[in-house]
Amino acid sequence: MQGVAERLPRLLALVPYLLVRPGVPIEEVAADFAITVRQLRRDLELLWMCGLPGYGPGDLIDLSFEGDTVTVTFDAGMRRPLRLSRAEATALVVALRALAETPGVADTGSVRRALAKIEAAAGQTDGVVLGLATREEAALATVRDALDQRCALHIRYYTPSRDTVSERTVDPMRLLLVEGRSYLEGWCRAVEDTRLFRLDRIEHVTTLDEPAQPPPHARPADVSAGLFRAQPDQQTAVLTLAPDARWVGEYYPVEELIEGEGGTATVRMRYAEPDWMVRLVLGLGGDVIVRDPPELATAVAQRALAALRRSAAAAVHQTG
Repeated sequence: MQGVAERLPRLLALVPYLLVRPGVPIEEVAADFAITVRQLRRDLELLWMCGLPGYGPGDLIDLSFEGDTVTVTFDAGMRRPLRLSRAEATALVVALRALAETPGVADTGSVRRALAKIEAAAGQTDGVVLGLATREEAALATVRDALDQRCALHIRYYTPSRDTVSERTVDPMRLLLVEGRSYLEGWCRAVEDTRLFRLDRIEHVTTLDEPAQPPPHARPADVSAGLFRAQPDQQTAVLTLAPDARWVGEYYPVEELIEGEGGTATVRMRYAEPDWMVRLVLGLGGDVIVRDPPELATAVAQRALAALRRSAAAAVHQTG
């Protein structure tokens, strides 16, 4: 069994490698990474449990096996640049400094280079990280400038409920701060309607060399009662959340939240994409109980059983 120092860099490189080679033979992957097929399968099994903090949609990596080939079916956001809050940047710098001083680390040079890059991006005084130029802050500056200049914007926007990134041309109308979040409100030319775009979900924004021209009938949204508006085609899920999963009721719009015993909570929330909700529930593991609808509980059980069968088949293949 290989140690962390040898395995971690390979795990970080595997997903980008597989993303550009869907359906690649497992033997070819093993050869490219100079490891055995048995070791590669161990790595792939571990990747199933890897992702970003939160363990919700867009967090956990998913793989598909066809014969002796492998494809990444859900990349957990690894194709998008990593976003770090100030607290996360600070924690990462502290961890890297500790790792750089740990005896036995195979490549301290790489650790120190990574540390230098993060500290340069964050800025520091007396060894304390003061701030990180986040994408949200950059988007805010560009949007403000476009509003001042009355220019149109081109944005690349991530929608977590569908796990999709779309390209939009927007005529900006105003900036909003609602429930602690910053939003751009503007006329979206793609859907020919007024839309709200959360700034921390704007992956890239560019000011266009053309005037912003919202049509005369474009009206600002009434947010006095909150942002969430149920749509007729959305389904409703009722979930009981353990204390560690209560973040779901805070991060996603919910119609109702009922406090339970011991810090639990039951939420009623709407969703448009069944597959998105299945991934959300699976990512929460034992911290969630599906109360309704029955078809959601069935879909989650079927997806979990399919993952267990894949894992069992991989284990049989290894021992064989």
